[in-house]
Amino acid sequence: MIKVLFFGPIAAATGERDVSVAHVPGLTLGSLKEMLAAQYPEAMHLATMMAVNGEHVRDLALPLVDNSEVAFMAKFSGG
Repeated sequence: MIKVLFFGPIAAATGERDVSVAHVPGLTLGSLKEMLAAQYPEAMHLATMMAVNGEHVRDLALPLVDNSEVAFMAKFSGG
């Protein structure tokens, strides 16, 4: 399983803080994001920052292994 975490406005748009997705061979960060976009279209267009197992990533071709944790975050600013 892949544990998926949603933060900020993404969590608000999905109505979820986390979900579990079955791991399948060949699953990449990009394919996971596309899968979630089909389920949560309003939320996933906000996902501009991603982390896999606690590390910020940008490579959508990154392969995901079973038991990975993936976080989707929107841009934010502080003041």
